[in-house]
Amino acid sequence: YLGMKPERNNIEIFKKNLIRLLNSVDEIEREENQKNHIRDFLRDTFYRDTNEINTKDTIDLAIHLGSSNKDKVGVIIEAKRPSNKIEMITKENLNVKSLQELVLYYLRERIINNNLEIKNLIITNVYEWYIFDSILFEKNFAQNKELVKLFIDFEEKRLSGKDTSFFYTEIAYKFIEENIDNLQYTYFHINDYEVALRNTDNKDDTILISLYKLL
Repeated sequence: YLGMKPERNNIEIFKKNLIRLLNSVDEIEREENQKNHIRDFLRDTFYRDTNEINTKDTIDLAIHLGSSNKDKVGVIIEAKRPSNKIEMITKENLNVKSLQELVLYYLRERIINNNLEIKNLIITNVYEWYIFDSILFEKNFAQNKELVKLFIDFEEKRLSGKDTSFFYTEIAYKFIEENIDNLQYTYFHINDYEVALRNTDNKDDTILISLYKLL
């Protein structure tokens, strides 16, 4: 796939929809609306006829491995609004609420639903994208017997705290911190592509091809 040359028409659709996404961003808009913008961009660019993409339970966005919401979830996305600096991860600080939420959603999908087909996990605020390979979550979280036991106890309400904030601060934080050096990710910022994106010179589209393929 890395060596394949995308069709011109697909790149044009990608550019049009990505520009539409960026033009729709409102820094203080509710996260529900930001999530919808991201869903529309991904669906209309890549997944409309092949993969269902929508909310699933408490997951902001799930890309299913087929055209139905009955198909297994392949990608889990946690979406934040750009102004939500406190909950959004940064390169300097991964162990914040957005990643803690992602761990909870992953464990629910992996342990409760016995989903062995999760491919990637993503945190984005539209501009910044952090993409994790599920292999890292499998190794560092799903295979951690102590974490899984606490997770199951939490889900079955056997612990002193019942709400998700308890899981984030008292459980997820500890295990993320212990594995922080193992959590590699792919990162990009949309602003790095904006000049080429809004330039009518097709020669500048070369820089967009890697981003197109990644997404």
